[in-house]
Amino acid sequence: MIAFPRFLPFACLLLAGVLSVHAADRPNLVFLFTDDQTFYSLGCYGNEDVETPHIDQLAAEGMAFDAHYDSTAICMASRASVITGLYEYRHACNFDSGDLLRSYWEKSYPILLRAAGYRTAIAGKVGFLVTDEAGKKGVLPKEDFDAWGGGPGQTSYTTKKNESIRHYADEYPHSTLAYGAFGRDFIRESAEAGQPFCLSISFKAPHKPATPDPRFDGVYRGKTFQKPENYGREHGEHFSLQSRQGRQYARFHEWGYADRYDEVMAIYHQQVHAVDVAVGMIREALEGAGVAENTVVIFTSDNGFLCGSHGYGSKVLPYEEASRVPLVMYLPGHENSGKGLRSAALTTNADVAPTLLDLAGVDVPADLDGKSLLPLYDDPEATTHEVVPLMNVWGPKEVYSFAVVTRDRRKYVFWPHDEGEFEKTEELYRLATDPLELENAALDPGQAGDLEEMRAIYDEAVQTWRERGAPHHGYPGLAEGFRRP
Repeated sequence: MIAFPRFLPFACLLLAGVLSVHAADRPNLVFLFTDDQTFYSLGCYGNEDVETPHIDQLAAEGMAFDAHYDSTAICMASRASVITGLYEYRHACNFDSGDLLRSYWEKSYPILLRAAGYRTAIAGKVGFLVTDEAGKKGVLPKEDFDAWGGGPGQTSYTTKKNESIRHYADEYPHSTLAYGAFGRDFIRESAEAGQPFCLSISFKAPHKPATPDPRFDGVYRGKTFQKPENYGREHGEHFSLQSRQGRQYARFHEWGYADRYDEVMAIYHQQVHAVDVAVGMIREALEGAGVAENTVVIFTSDNGFLCGSHGYGSKVLPYEEASRVPLVMYLPGHENSGKGLRSAALTTNADVAPTLLDLAGVDVPADLDGKSLLPLYDDPEATTHEVVPLMNVWGPKEVYSFAVVTRDRRKYVFWPHDEGEFEKTEELYRLATDPLELENAALDPGQAGDLEEMRAIYDEAVQTWRERGAPHHGYPGLAEGFRRP
C-alpha cells in the first residue's frame, strides 16, 4: 500500500545527497501518454465498439476524469505543458515558435524527480528539443534520464528505425509493443535496484500515418462503428469561417471520414487497442516485480482528434473532440480506489507535472499553471481550476484561436483573424446542455448575459497571458492579437 507524502519541502529531500524519505515510503510513478487520442476512444468513456480492457480496468480500479483538456491541441506545445506544468504562452514552445528553454526544462518533473532520488526513464516521442538560448536549435535531453528510449521528431512505428529501442525489433517489430517491453525492462531493473522510479512512455499511436500492428488485424475486421451524433459537415455549419481554413477541414474528405468511416476508424481503434495491450504488459511487469502496490499509474493523451465530428479531421481546434482527452489515474491502496469513481472537475495537461511531484513528496514550484490531481482523487466532488485556456498559434493565422472553458461547463472561443473576407468571430457553447457543441449560443439574444460574463472571463485570461506570458519567441505580440475590440 502506498503511503502518500504530501507537501514535503524539497530541501528536506536533499541533504548532502542523502534522501530523508525512504524509497519504500515513496510511490513509483508510471506516466503513459498517447498521441492524438480523442476522449471517446475507450470503453471506460462509453464506447461500446472498442476493446480496451486494460485501460478500462485501470479506470475501474482508479479514477477517470471527464473534463480533462489539453490547453493546446497540438503535440509539441502540449508535451511541453505536460512536462513543465505550464501553459503554452508560459513556456513558449511550439513548432512555429521555438524549442523549450533549458531554464524551463530544469524545473520539469523528470529533472526534479531525478534530483530527489528517483530513477527516471522516457521512451517514445518526446516531442520537443531543449535549448540554452531562444532562437537556437535545441537537442534531445538524453543525458537527463537514467534510461533512454526516446527518439527525434515523430519517431517511427517501425521499431528497428528507432535507435534507442531497435534491440526489441525481432520480438516486437511495431514500436507500440516495443515501448511496452522497454517499460517492462525498466521496471524490473528499478525494482532490483531498490530505487523509486518514474517511467514515462510516450506512444506514437494513434498518430498518423495510420500504421497499426498487423498482429491485431483481426480485432476490428469488418466492424461497423457508431458515428458520433455530431458527425458530418451539417453539424459544423455554425463554426467560424476561420476554423475551415486549416488542414482540419479538408481532412474530413482527405482522410476518408466522409466515405470510408468504418475502415478509417477500424485502423484508428486498432492502434489504440495495441496501446491497451502495452498497458497490460506494463501492469503485468509491475506485478511481476512486486511493486504494483506501490506504483501510481497515470494515462492520458497529448491532444484529441476530430474523427469526422462536425465534418472535420485532425486536431488543433478548440472543440471538444480535439481538445478533450481521456485521463485515468490509479493510486493503489487509496480509500477511493476500486470503486470506479469519476471526477467531473475541470483539469488540464499542465496538471500532470505537479501531480507527479506531489505524489513523490517533492516541492511543487509555486508558479505553475497546473494543479495537483490528488485533492480530486481524495474527493471526487472537489474542484481545482475555475477556468482553463485553450489556445492555438500554430499553422495558418486564420486558424489562430484563444478560448476559455469553465468549471460550470461553458466555453467561449475567439477567432481574431479579420483580413479580407474574415471578421473577428466569437462562439459560445453551453457544454452542460450541449456537449456536442451543436449550437453557438453567442448568436442567441437570450444568452446575452451569459455571453457578457464569458467575454469578461476571456478578457481576464488574455490579460493573464499579457502579464505572465513568456517574454521570448514572440508570445507577447501574440497575446496582443487576441484582445477583443
